[in-house]
Amino acid sequence: MREHVQGLGHVAVYARDIEESIAFYEKLGGTVKDRGNVPTPEGEKKLALVSFGGITLELIQSPGAMPMGEGNIPHIALLVDDLDAAAAAVQTAGIQFLSPEKKVLPDLFGGLQNWFFAGPSGEQIELLQML
Repeated sequence: MREHVQGLGHVAVYARDIEESIAFYEKLGGTVKDRGNVPTPEGEKKLALVSFGGITLELIQSPGAMPMGEGNIPHIALLVDDLDAAAAAVQTAGIQFLSPEKKVLPDLFGGLQNWFFAGPSGEQIELLQML
C-alpha cells in the first residue's frame, strides 16, 4: 500500500460546537477550507475542514452525544492516489475493513471516496481519495 499513500489527509476532531471550534482555530491562524453536512439517522452531522499549521483538521459535530476528553480524535486519514488499489493492499495484508463497501460522497468537500479499517488498538484509519 505504501506506493499509494500520498501523505496525511486530515486528523478528525470531535467538536461540541463546530462554530466555536472554527473560531478557536481561526484565532490561532487556521483557515476554513470547506464545510459540509452528512445525513445520519440521528440528524445532520456538521463537518468543516480547517487548514492549520500545515495539516488539515476535520471538525465533526454529530447531532447526538459524542465522546469527549481523552480519545476525542476519532480517526486519521491517509490520502491515497487510488482507493481501490490501496484497499486491495490492505486486504492482502489480512486486514478487514469496518464496512463491506467503500463510501462515495460526490458532493462532500468537492467529492471523495473513503474506506475505514482499525488498527490493533482500535484506532480508526481512513483511506481517502479526493475525486
